[in-house]
Amino acid sequence: MIRSCLLAASMLALAVPAAAQNGEARVREILRTTPLVDGHNDLPWALRETYGNDPHAVDLATNLDASTALHTDIPRLRAGGVGGQFWSVYVPATLTPTEAARETFEQIDTVRRIVAAHPDVFELATTADDVERIHAAGKIASLIGMEGGYSIDDSLGLLREFHQAGARYITLTHSKTTTWADSATDAPKWGGLSPFGEDVVREMNRIGMMVDLSHVSEETMIDAMRVSEAPVIFSHSSARAVTAHPRNVPDSVLRAMADDGGVVMVTFVPGFISEAVRSWNADRAAAAARLLTLNPGDPGTVTAGMAAWDAAHPQPTAGLADVIAHIQHVRDVAGIDHVGLGGDFDGVTSLPEEVQGVDAYPRILAALMAAGWSEGDLRKLAGENVLRVMRAVETVASSRSGERPSLAVIATAGAPE
Repeated sequence: MIRSCLLAASMLALAVPAAAQNGEARVREILRTTPLVDGHNDLPWALRETYGNDPHAVDLATNLDASTALHTDIPRLRAGGVGGQFWSVYVPATLTPTEAARETFEQIDTVRRIVAAHPDVFELATTADDVERIHAAGKIASLIGMEGGYSIDDSLGLLREFHQAGARYITLTHSKTTTWADSATDAPKWGGLSPFGEDVVREMNRIGMMVDLSHVSEETMIDAMRVSEAPVIFSHSSARAVTAHPRNVPDSVLRAMADDGGVVMVTFVPGFISEAVRSWNADRAAAAARLLTLNPGDPGTVTAGMAAWDAAHPQPTAGLADVIAHIQHVRDVAGIDHVGLGGDFDGVTSLPEEVQGVDAYPRILAALMAAGWSEGDLRKLAGENVLRVMRAVETVASSRSGERPSLAVIATAGAPE
């Protein structure tokens, strides 16, 4: 399957460039009336790491491509036709849950300060109607997505407070398995969701928070889709059949999306969309682990050894054709109603060629148009699918508005070591 997908991507690459260039103007017209809603952008974290969490420390009103490492600024958002952006309020999984809760609230404050710094460009949104209204007014709807269920510190009360603060999805895990959900990139503890993890999903349904399954294990995906009354999302994941990274969505889950009603928002991270990059990353990690084992307490030798390894093994690159292959595969398996976009800009150190910043969306959509996608297809991919899911989540919450908040607590007895 991987070989056939890569071959298809290579063949598509030969046909795409001229038609894609000619189609970008048509794409921009589509995005004037349909908001392009991206599922995941880490600009708040980039500001925290590099600019003291101060949106005034760098001029987002100018194109920062040449002067900074940022993938996001207002000119490029405008050039990319972005109409709605889920800003990720990520904090590391290495924090204690209490630290994560505090710092996640700080990141929500960062999003609010980004919006306040540019009120002519951004406006906070919490509903699908908000997104469409703000886009129609010529602004970029700014939504908040949490990345990592550890930030609720095993408290449904905190979960509700994050919702009150504006968060509209939670990625149930990040890189590490939590006290109630298994991660895709860590040893499992629960075989999916724990009983308290199921309580978290149900309470998210009740209050109107989307259940985000990027980063979780396949078993957690299946459990969450079984428990959730509302459709789920993958805010930034690609297709495992094309690139065999555990962060990607297997075909078994893609096939289930039609019944679930949710959306897989394809991400552009090179290691998730290129098998060559994924394999290189794995080989490099193995080389580093070997050098550390052979040279304990000798960091100079390890550094020199890795420099030699890098010189002998040039890093491969991903490209636009890889992005297209994943979008096409999700559409082919899950259906046109279940595919979206979640770039992960400013959350990674490298990006595919021709997809170097948030201005790349018209190029991507034009490539799909050249490959035979209709205008209606592109509207669904760009924003209609995720807006439909948002409305479905809002409908479930409205139907349960008379229910009391859950008082479930995590069980401490019998938890695995």
